Amino acid sequence: MKYLLWILLLFAAAVALVTASHNPGYVLLVYPPYRIELSLTLFLVLLALGFASGYGLVRLAVAALQLPAYVRKFRLEREHAKARELLDDALGAFFEGDYAAAEKAAARAMELGGAPALHPIIAARSAHELREYKRRDAYLSAAEGKTPGDVAMRLMTAARCMLDQHDPHGALRTLHELRDIGVKVHPGMLALELKAQQQACNWDEVLHTLDELEKYAAINVTVAAQLRQQAWLEKIRQQDDLAGLVGCLKNIPADFKRRGRIAAAAARALIRHGGCPLAQQLLSDSLNAQWDSELVALYGDCRSGDLIEQIKQAEKWLKQHDDDAGLLLALGKLCLQQKLWGKAQNYLDASISVTPSHAAYQALGQLAEQSGKADEALKYYQQATALKAGEE
Repeated sequence: MKYLLWILLLFAAAVALVTASHNPGYVLLVYPPYRIELSLTLFLVLLALGFASGYGLVRLAVAALQLPAYVRKFRLEREHAKARELLDDALGAFFEGDYAAAEKAAARAMELGGAPALHPIIAARSAHELREYKRRDAYLSAAEGKTPGDVAMRLMTAARCMLDQHDPHGALRTLHELRDIGVKVHPGMLALELKAQQQACNWDEVLHTLDELEKYAAINVTVAAQLRQQAWLEKIRQQDDLAGLVGCLKNIPADFKRRGRIAAAAARALIRHGGCPLAQQLLSDSLNAQWDSELVALYGDCRSGDLIEQIKQAEKWLKQHDDDAGLLLALGKLCLQQKLWGKAQNYLDASISVTPSHAAYQALGQLAEQSGKADEALKYYQQATALKAGEE
């Protein structure tokens, strides 16, 4: 079709040329004292050539005027292309773990321009991994961007670096600055905040941040439960009086309170602060919900008002767990406290027969000492010391 059009155009041009050659018309140009007479055909040809030449000269002049701008644009595009190539190299090296090469490529890309915040951020992260903190800070300063995205990228990087250097308070200030400039909270920010609150031992804030992460479904359920358990354990350890401890325990969800580690930590703290009745109840609830041999051993350290009831409760458990060394040790301690020497001896011997322990030998030494058997007590104490040394 294209060739057909060209053929038709040639035929039309030939017809127009033949027709024009037989045209009798002429053009007279007069400029006294000069007089020029041209055929119409020649005039039209000269007019067309003059127009074409003028158009060409104008285009040439415009091109000459635009040449510097074109050269600048060409150079800029070439530099941007090189910068993008260097950015690819920097990212590839960074994720490969070749931080020296990543920093070098990113620094070179900074010199060429383009992506003003991204290049120094990669260079800063690479320098941080190389422990070149002065260079890292210089790159972060160079990443001072005007757009919210550039600012957020720089601040997130700064916060992450502070956490790596165990500066949680600096990281928290940086994260608060992110919120102040209007950056929308997202799971990445919350994950950094969680780590910072953990390092700062702000356990209430840890619990709050875990709730926020779970709203975004941005944390594994099992991991969240482990971190929440750790936070409650630390809060229990922070209490320095019985009232504060009781208040803390009231806020712990029931399912967490019955967990072995939390129940054990809470029971030890209650015993230490003189809350043995509360410790006994806590241990009973936890053991009735889920048996724990290590936890039941603490039951024997509770000194509530009614030791007989405690012994009865422990003996009920013994019907189902007759070979549990921790339960036998607890019963031996309770009977020793109640001065039931024979039962205490039997329970402690049974505990040692299942699993020898420092606590059981120590209790046997106390029993022998109260029975006036000094030599036997010394023997038990020596066995307890030797066993403890072996455990260490």
